[in-house]
Amino acid sequence: MPGLITEEGANGVRQGEPAPAPYTNGYDNGADTNGNTNGNSNGSINDHYNPYRNGTQEVNHDDWFIGSVDQGTTSSRFIIFNSWADPVAMHQIEFENLYPQSGWHDQSPYELLDTVEECIEKATEKFVALGYLKSQIKAIGITNQRETTICWDKNTGEPLCQAVVWPDTRTKDLVRELKGRPGADKLTDLCGLPLSTYPSSVKLMWMIKHHEEVGKAYDESRLAFGTVDSWLIYKLNGGIERNIHVTDTTNASRTMFMNLHTLKYDDQLLNFFEIDPSKVTLPKIVPSSSPDAYGSIARGALAGVKIGGCLGDQSSALVGQCGFNAGQAKNTYGTGCFLLYNVGHKPVISKYGLLATVAYDFGEGSEPVYALEGSVAVAGSGVKFLLNNLGFERDSHRISALAESVEDSGGLVFVTAFSGLFAPYWIDDAKGTIFGITQHTQRGHIARATLEATCFQTRAILDAMEHDSGHKLHSLAVDGGMSNSDLTMQTQADVSDIQVARPPMRETTALGAAIAAGMAAEGCGWDSLEDVAEMMRIKDHVKIFKPANDKKKVARMYANWERAVQMSRGWVVQEEDDGPEHAVNIKQSQS
Repeated sequence: MPGLITEEGANGVRQGEPAPAPYTNGYDNGADTNGNTNGNSNGSINDHYNPYRNGTQEVNHDDWFIGSVDQGTTSSRFIIFNSWADPVAMHQIEFENLYPQSGWHDQSPYELLDTVEECIEKATEKFVALGYLKSQIKAIGITNQRETTICWDKNTGEPLCQAVVWPDTRTKDLVRELKGRPGADKLTDLCGLPLSTYPSSVKLMWMIKHHEEVGKAYDESRLAFGTVDSWLIYKLNGGIERNIHVTDTTNASRTMFMNLHTLKYDDQLLNFFEIDPSKVTLPKIVPSSSPDAYGSIARGALAGVKIGGCLGDQSSALVGQCGFNAGQAKNTYGTGCFLLYNVGHKPVISKYGLLATVAYDFGEGSEPVYALEGSVAVAGSGVKFLLNNLGFERDSHRISALAESVEDSGGLVFVTAFSGLFAPYWIDDAKGTIFGITQHTQRGHIARATLEATCFQTRAILDAMEHDSGHKLHSLAVDGGMSNSDLTMQTQADVSDIQVARPPMRETTALGAAIAAGMAAEGCGWDSLEDVAEMMRIKDHVKIFKPANDKKKVARMYANWERAVQMSRGWVVQEEDDGPEHAVNIKQSQS
């Protein structure tokens, strides 16, 4: 029967006719996005999971579907989900990242758009090949890499320069100068973010000052600014034809232009960064889910389909994990780790070096939800280091097995500070350092210590989140490439003394945007977040990793980690810190 999909649940063995490689029934199971910030990325350890519900799925033209654009740092994807939030069809394209100078990181705005449009076309072709109709796709959502900054001419709709990507550090001298200005110490209380090279504000300020075309457009009041979501929505709607220039609150909260309490642009923030709103068009800030705010696709296979939702990638992953209640947290194990902790309807300004951000805002009478965020610089990239730099194995899937070949790390501690340490330490002068090497040390010990380093840093962030929020965390939802390693997830549960919950379908970032769009679409059954959470509870067999009882051993391991962190400092002449000025050591703050 055309379109019949039968899956055997636990092991993913497929019955009947296989779909053409490399896509299984239109869906690429376990693709490596090579660094995409959504976490399906570098260092994926064991990504052979089954994305489908158990049982038989037969084509029904009364069913409805939601599409999701997932635009990341190294690739763009489009995934089509059914009404049970299962992925049905998908296409992914990697694109070029540009590094024209030391510390510079660019992308082509055209390539971001082109890859998204091609992914929509190809995934829709696969969807139709399964026997479905394009008209069954009721809406699409968008999730994106955050902070990446794009400038275009509002009169022509064309970009004025390359996009400046979120980890770009060309602004470090500007940031250092801004930290000395009056009012710099008040910024975090207004917008939740510390001054650093990451937010869009300093990127735009630098571009106006140093890029001739951007500066000229600003002086002539024809400059349009946006993050990746704004650019994609603008162009997918046809550009200047409809002029849909919007952003959602989660992306706006990463610019340092939006007041975290009012969810509106703040004159004090704009003035600090010397941004005159009469000279630059800023995107209108709208809720993350809306039936009308985002317009619709102007051309192509899905012309006329509404864009119903938009979320920054880490917020989208929290929504995809159904982290709708205060006290719930998620960690995406990608190239690095990104942790979001739901703190409820009032923002919490961190005392421990974390970021305050908008988790999601679904509008229509619902209150916005806020989160604390922390990040680990090295997670999957640590696995890649073992592969590419040390030649331990030929593929990342073998690293977990190598780590399991030994009982423990053999006393080894690996501080994976390849570019300093992020939250809550914010230590720029730390260097990657291995402690405890003996003649007994084997490759397996180093592999295990590498995985443990990610877990130790995650615990440090979770401890900071508990201190900031005043709430005890009981469970951590996980996704991303490294989450496929049972050893890593069990280690995380042990060292953090909490349950780790891993869903069978790890496309949570794309799913979050699909949920936002589905909530806004007519004729869809996702009527409330409670309904979505209940549906996911019923259908998903979440694997729970419970902490071990040997708390003394864990305490000893973590104490050794903390000592190693301090000993990893001072290998080079310390440079001026670009991290948050208010970041403090948790233990020191409690003493």
